[in-house]
Amino acid sequence: MNRAWVREAVRLIEADANRSADTHLHVFPLPLEWGIDLYLKDESVHPTGSLKHRLARSLLLYALVNGQIGPGTTLIEASSGSTAVSEAYFARMLGLEFVAVMPRKTSREKVQLIEFYGGRCHFVDIPAEMYTEAERLGAAPDAYYLDQFTYAERATDWRGNNNIAESVFAQMKLERHPVPSWIVVGAGTGGTSATFGRYVRYRRHTTKICVVDPENSSFFGAWETGAMDYSTGMPSRIEGIGRPRVEPSFVPQVIDEMIQVPDAGSMAAIRLLRERTGHWAGGSTGTNLYGAFQLISRMLAAGQHGSVVTLLCDGGERYAHTYYDDEWLAGHELAIEPELATMREFLATGRWVS
Repeated sequence: MNRAWVREAVRLIEADANRSADTHLHVFPLPLEWGIDLYLKDESVHPTGSLKHRLARSLLLYALVNGQIGPGTTLIEASSGSTAVSEAYFARMLGLEFVAVMPRKTSREKVQLIEFYGGRCHFVDIPAEMYTEAERLGAAPDAYYLDQFTYAERATDWRGNNNIAESVFAQMKLERHPVPSWIVVGAGTGGTSATFGRYVRYRRHTTKICVVDPENSSFFGAWETGAMDYSTGMPSRIEGIGRPRVEPSFVPQVIDEMIQVPDAGSMAAIRLLRERTGHWAGGSTGTNLYGAFQLISRMLAAGQHGSVVTLLCDGGERYAHTYYDDEWLAGHELAIEPELATMREFLATGRWVS
């Protein structure tokens, strides 16, 4: 392995991180008298526009320091979109070829972004086949399969090093409830929930971790039953989260609760977010927000005060022709009005009546 090239590659990636400011922590407006504050960590402001920018950086650094990537390596990933966008960005930075293996149904906005950063999209008709296809391509000489679903939980230093958990707690220091009662995240690989779950235990915080899971995903069933081979065999409609099988990076032991979220609820929540804050976010943010509202309603019913933190995972412009398109929603039989009514009632009264 060319050590001089690896040193320069690590420098380039670290320099990129050093140029980037931390992501914002927005306050979602709730009645002051509730005594509960809701925050959204805005990961859409990363250079590649999503939470997956952190993951891609960690995955490439992990592979570099493990001697897996050299100056002529072709990088391969199985991804439904955002991870591949970010990996293509870093691959171009290092002068490497990048191939994303993805379902053919992936939004055209994400495909265009991958290609904008110099990546190539390799489509499969059956989503579950992208794993084996990525493995096949990664087995070629001078190729490397980044494999986000296996390495996400170990590539990030959960003890600190400016990971997302450390960043959130630093930004919360001057808030009226600086240690969150709950942190709410979705699971695509499981890497983010593993990072938060390990960090709060390492720092001895009382914060609980809630993972929200969309329809068709296997994570909730695995957590509820303890069967890590649990499988639905069905793709998620919420890009970036939910998997037809339980991924190796999913660590249920560091999760305190899981909530299943209907896809119509996720779609409704991003409309509500834009209505109340002006922020335009993707579907996984809606899943997060829907779960956070339910937890806050429980806190209110129990007379508890505190704070809840969740993530704004990516921007809504990537989903202009899907999640924000009424015809697309109708074609997928997603009726969002009843869910919108539930959330508006919650914000007016504090009660969650579904």
